[in-house]
Amino acid sequence: MGLLITILGTLAPGTPPRYSAHMTAEPIDDPVTDERPNAFERAMILITVTMVTTLYAMTVTIANVALPQMQGSLSATTDQIALVVTFNIIATAVATPMTGWLAARFSRRSILVWGVLGFTAASFACGLAPSLETLILARIFQGAFGAPLVPLSQAIVMDSYPREKQGSAMAVFGMGVVIGPVLAPTLGGYLSELYNWRWVFFMIVPCGLAALGGVLLYIQDRSKASSSHLDWTGFLTLSLFIATFQFMLDRGERLDWFESGTVLLAGTIAALALYLFIAHSLTADRPFLNPGLLLDRNYALGLLLVFIFGMLNFTPTTLLPSLLQNVRGYPDSIIGLVLGARGIGTLAGFTFMFWGNKLDPRPMLALGFGLQGFSGWYMSTFSVNMTINDVFWTSALQGLGVGLIWVPLTVVTFNTLDKRHTAEATAIFHMVRNFGSSLYISLSIALALRTARVSYAELVTHASPINEALVFQQGLQGSWSLESVGALAGLSGEIGRQALMIGYLNAFFVFGLTAFAVIPVIFLVKLRR
Repeated sequence: MGLLITILGTLAPGTPPRYSAHMTAEPIDDPVTDERPNAFERAMILITVTMVTTLYAMTVTIANVALPQMQGSLSATTDQIALVVTFNIIATAVATPMTGWLAARFSRRSILVWGVLGFTAASFACGLAPSLETLILARIFQGAFGAPLVPLSQAIVMDSYPREKQGSAMAVFGMGVVIGPVLAPTLGGYLSELYNWRWVFFMIVPCGLAALGGVLLYIQDRSKASSSHLDWTGFLTLSLFIATFQFMLDRGERLDWFESGTVLLAGTIAALALYLFIAHSLTADRPFLNPGLLLDRNYALGLLLVFIFGMLNFTPTTLLPSLLQNVRGYPDSIIGLVLGARGIGTLAGFTFMFWGNKLDPRPMLALGFGLQGFSGWYMSTFSVNMTINDVFWTSALQGLGVGLIWVPLTVVTFNTLDKRHTAEATAIFHMVRNFGSSLYISLSIALALRTARVSYAELVTHASPINEALVFQQGLQGSWSLESVGALAGLSGEIGRQALMIGYLNAFFVFGLTAFAVIPVIFLVKLRR
């Protein structure tokens, strides 16, 4: 109720003259001002699309918290179980650019209705999956149906509110991205420990039905374009590039990269598909993605920033569950609480940005990426004896960075863009974010596994009778022994644990470097005065 009062009091008072962001003197033209819904309708639309966004946001972290249990139940390796996350993101990235065409062809309301319904059904199918392959297939459908939900919801918010209110509206809308990651891992970890991992997907079903009811009641946009056109050549070549490039990254480490004919073939197809997509987009009359949008300086820089943001966003939530269980042996319920800490930090960031969205967005972006970089660097200093407190506050700090980044990133990207291109530009924005996420998750896991193997090969050479330090400590309580097969197996397991920890530390170190490296780009942005 407090949130609704805040929305009605802050975001929906009348329709005053329109001004651009950070402008106080000169109104700008807005042909859709008179067509906007009234104050109450705007508030209910905002609450509804926030609920839809929450539904989608739940699925990422809720799957991550149960990855270790899925891995054991489905007899999968670390890189195989990661496909449950990456294939979902790939499907989202491939389907997201179709959002504009789908909305023009079938209306925003229809796409939201069928998207929420299909997403809910696919989530139920994930819970029933009898094998890893079936689970991955259901996650692909989940990602495909969920792909239009966030960009369409964001476009509806931006079209429903005048420009000077969009920052505050996007801060409230961003709560949907926060509430899901806070509730999902905590509740999902508890359910998976109490019952099994399937319940993390079953719990999405009632939430999906509630979101569907909200869409049916409050989203009334049934408008369609007079003629809709889909550039199938551009769509298919882009989809082929994303799918084959991601497959190459996912399977590269297991198949020894370009020593494998399969990986080499996937890389060749990806390069050819990318070339065809770029060449076609530059020469076609009506390309699938309009390259003219990149002529807007802020939008082009915004795509680069959201690509890095996507790279950083879900990588820790994918690495931490397996780290905490395989290295420290924590149960699912504790892992869920740790992932929930990240959501608490994000909630704090969004809460601040609800009032801080009027500030210059560039310092906020720099601070957000800086917090993520510091968190990644600090995580790279962990030892195998790290405590829950260590992981909790660093995860919360990462979440705070996410909360500080999202609103100013949205403002910066769309600050100077013509509103006629909002639907298409928003779809590209989220496609780039999702592609960055899937790409960086695969690279981080490959880095962790490869450096873990290298570290194991280096450490195991010291487990030798000629190592005086090892021989000297034999006989002491808690020491390692080389005198039996069982003792050697135990020593090998400990070396493997230490080597795996080194792999994760390397991944977190690169995570921190990536966050710091993007900060100079932020100050190339020029805002409307």
